[in-house]
Amino acid sequence: MSTELLHDLLDRTAETRPDAPAAGDGTVEFTYRQVRADSLRLAGWLRGQGVRRGDRVLVALPADATLPALLYAVARAGAVFVVLRTPAPEVALAHVLDDAEPGLVLTDDPVLTGLSRARGVPVRGAAETRRAAAIGGAPAGPAPLAVDPVCLIYTSGSTGMPKAVVSTHAQVTFAVRAIQSELRYRPDDVVHVLLPPSFDYGLYQIFLSTVAGARLRLGDPGDTGGRLLATLVESGATVLPCVPSLAINLLRLLGRAGAPRPPLRLLTNTGAAMPPEVLAGLRRLLPGLAVQLMFGLTECKRAAIMPPDADLRRPGACGRALPGTEIFTVDAEGRRQPPGVRGELVVRGPHVMAGYWRRPELTAQRFRRAHGLFPQLHTGDHGHVDADGYVHFAGRRDDVYKEKGTRVSATEVEAAAYRVDGVDAAGVLPPADGRDGATLFVVAALTPADVLRRLREQLEEMKVPARCVVLPDLPLTGNGKVDRRALARMAGEHNG
Repeated sequence: MSTELLHDLLDRTAETRPDAPAAGDGTVEFTYRQVRADSLRLAGWLRGQGVRRGDRVLVALPADATLPALLYAVARAGAVFVVLRTPAPEVALAHVLDDAEPGLVLTDDPVLTGLSRARGVPVRGAAETRRAAAIGGAPAGPAPLAVDPVCLIYTSGSTGMPKAVVSTHAQVTFAVRAIQSELRYRPDDVVHVLLPPSFDYGLYQIFLSTVAGARLRLGDPGDTGGRLLATLVESGATVLPCVPSLAINLLRLLGRAGAPRPPLRLLTNTGAAMPPEVLAGLRRLLPGLAVQLMFGLTECKRAAIMPPDADLRRPGACGRALPGTEIFTVDAEGRRQPPGVRGELVVRGPHVMAGYWRRPELTAQRFRRAHGLFPQLHTGDHGHVDADGYVHFAGRRDDVYKEKGTRVSATEVEAAAYRVDGVDAAGVLPPADGRDGATLFVVAALTPADVLRRLREQLEEMKVPARCVVLPDLPLTGNGKVDRRALARMAGEHNG
């Protein structure tokens, strides 16, 4: 097992590329030498705040140029960072505070500040944290081990309060290096990140950029709207980690007369299926753009990655297992299936995380040790792995439902809706709570009847949703995914 620690990634790059630009936010930019020095000072400051090995540090600060140094500092101090997005519902923030029991909270959010102080947890704000990066103190105390936890990532799933995935130094560093071996970020890249660091896809861009010696540009969430294209041009972005809503908006902006062209060379996607029509449009308007589709879960960070533009040769595939890992399917009894046979996708390798924080029953259900040292992750997702090792994702556990007696995947229906001329965005709400059939929500210059009529040209009749609702915009989560809970509320309003 690797003995590499998370902050070793920064230290190595700071040694080989000390004066290269490392992290910026549009107002300030730091070199790798500066980020390392700041992380050392912040680690000492954290120790001075009473943070000890194994303590959780809850980080709910803006994603500015200081954030990478802060996260590496928490790792250096032997503590565990928990990155949260604020504002958030009070009940969710209270749950995380009670579940993680942090020793220190870093935030300016008034609700989180009040909840923390009511529990006796010390709070420090962004201004004090930035001052500590400039002054700080000398790190002290025992160094962490590679098997020690370094990160908790809270993921809500489809129901219930958020649960945290525990990641050790060894698991994170293995995942980072394995992903980088496939994506191959370059030292001259500008990795423009508009995804929140509370989302593991956004968080890992910090570590991937460090390993590559690339320049990280941390964007403001407000830049995902009308200013998206202007900020990409201004930063000189060459790599854009993307979710479908972001790609759809980028395509719309690029299609305007006289729109400038950013120097993007690579677009990556995970978290939700990317409509092929959107990728075709982006490739047409950005001829030098390569695309790498990926499949992953927070519980293993990344499971599979497609070679550049391989989606054009293998439509429907979402990647091959990372080097040093494997993906296969099992049947309902847990028996391993041969290539091409559909079943539950199982991931095995050093990137499978340690389990769920304080959820032993759920950990035992999802993380099993069938053979060897490393656990294998039973994802609950369905699909098959073909004879060449490419993963074909069919749907998540909460994605498959019955429509007119037929098993249907919401992912399949959404993909078909995107193929309907005139549909700009689509989200499917599976039937629940007594609803008869699924509801398709779309952003389109069409009537609901027209959408369903044209959808019948793309899908078998039994898979066509029972109803369609046209909206001006789809509700999105903070991670840019379609917010199905919001869709459920809307469905209740439309059916009420």
